[in-house]
Amino acid sequence: MGKKMKAQVLFVLMSFVLILSGCNFNSSESSSEGTGSEGGEETAGQVLNVSAVADIPTMDSTKAHDGVAFTVLNNVNEGLYRQDENHEPIEALVAEHTENEDQTVHTFTLRDSKWSNGEPVTAQDFEYAWKRVMKDASPYNFMFVTASIKNAEAIMNEEMDAEELGVKAIDEKTLEVTLESANPLLQSLLTFPTFLPQNQKFVEEQGDQYALEAENLLFNGPFKLVEWTHEQGWKYEKNADYWDAEAVKLDTINAYVVKDSTTGVNLYETNKVDRVDLSSESVEQFKDDANFNTILEPSLIFLRFNHNHPVLGNKKVRQAVNMAIDKKSLTDVILKDGSTPLNGVVPAGFFTNPDGTDFRELNGDFNTGTVEEAQKLFAEGLKEAGVEDVTASINISDSDDHKKVAEYLQAQLEENLPGFKLEIKAVPFAQRLEIEKAIEYDLSLSSWGPDYSDPMTYLDMWLKDGSANRMDYHNPELDALVSQARTETDAAKRYEMLLNIEKILLEEDAAIAPLYQDGSAILMRDKIKGLIVHPTGATFSYKWTSIEE
Repeated sequence: MGKKMKAQVLFVLMSFVLILSGCNFNSSESSSEGTGSEGGEETAGQVLNVSAVADIPTMDSTKAHDGVAFTVLNNVNEGLYRQDENHEPIEALVAEHTENEDQTVHTFTLRDSKWSNGEPVTAQDFEYAWKRVMKDASPYNFMFVTASIKNAEAIMNEEMDAEELGVKAIDEKTLEVTLESANPLLQSLLTFPTFLPQNQKFVEEQGDQYALEAENLLFNGPFKLVEWTHEQGWKYEKNADYWDAEAVKLDTINAYVVKDSTTGVNLYETNKVDRVDLSSESVEQFKDDANFNTILEPSLIFLRFNHNHPVLGNKKVRQAVNMAIDKKSLTDVILKDGSTPLNGVVPAGFFTNPDGTDFRELNGDFNTGTVEEAQKLFAEGLKEAGVEDVTASINISDSDDHKKVAEYLQAQLEENLPGFKLEIKAVPFAQRLEIEKAIEYDLSLSSWGPDYSDPMTYLDMWLKDGSANRMDYHNPELDALVSQARTETDAAKRYEMLLNIEKILLEEDAAIAPLYQDGSAILMRDKIKGLIVHPTGATFSYKWTSIEE
């Protein structure tokens, strides 16, 4: 074994020690021992060990806007509804749901449940949290507009006060929600973490420390977050006071932040984790393993352009960038994880029109062409911008996959577009999001997972000043069409509007550069049963998961 190989092995071993000791999860024992059940008897083996691609950016449900936080919130908190094993909304804290004749006033009666400090969960907790979302202009406040909740859009436009949001606690057990118009997606939307409750007294007592550490939080879901070591991992334990605790089989879940795929594989092979995402290099090694699988997801990986940039603000330059990238080689040669090329903003295979035809099939591909066509557009765009070349940077997360994709894009753009130079700037995941929100980048490698099962979850991102826009893009025609589609009750007419919104974004404006529809190559031990991976909203539900040796 050469010195270089020895150093690599030493680094991996040191990584194990740092990860496991830093988190203090006792993972080396957890595969054979449980932590004890509600009655004090130990339940052998009911411990799940998983990897996570990044630390939790925030545990404040009113501020969360990423998949990592949504998954944790989904498992430690409970809202009115949650997704079941088939990804359908089921009653969670709702004991009874009634509505008026035109389906604009919904009354929810809450079941008995309590927070981890022993206080009851009340209708006031929902009213407080929802109005806090609107008051603080939280990243996902647009979900209240999507849900058609009365006055949400006016509040977002600063035309009304957050206190005028159409949600009201009638008494401790009764929550009244008023809509602008009937919304058939309401129950599905209410499964989303932005609609979770918060205990006002506790939040205000914590002040600016709220949600910064595990001890600065309250829980009312299947699990409690009992440890959180930033940038290393966190630990869940079963919540014995959860209203449906009998359905929860796991005693403990240990989540490790693993940004390096080699470390992740070694953690799996040494039985420190039970489920791990694989990098492209590892796919070849494990593709014949019985525990190997690939999953095509409804997630979009794409390039954001800063539309204020003197060169990237040019449509022809953006079209050229789209055309200059060989997306099939990116997915088939570089990633090899089940991802597929994408030339639209709505992924394939998940959304159909009323006749059952896939959205992607109906709208086809946008901004495709030869390298020669890309070069012609690029030269014209540079001329219109008054420059002969451009040096731009790309904002990425410091993960293996992002680095790999960015290096591929760098090679493609610099080779296929003479005069284009791309610099890579890798930062922690949470910092990448902050850079995007501040629009302090040239290009940003971004991802978007659907919040609910409808194409609109990809299409209303691009509204002017929307929290998901993050690139100063604006087309009044798109904004108007989104507003119309939100209130259109004719399914066929609405779907045509959705198709046209995508055409405005990509055909008329070439506003972003879609790259691929995300796939995941995973290793998961067959002893894990009932781990639910949702295509929309929070990614994982552990409520029904168990370990069967």
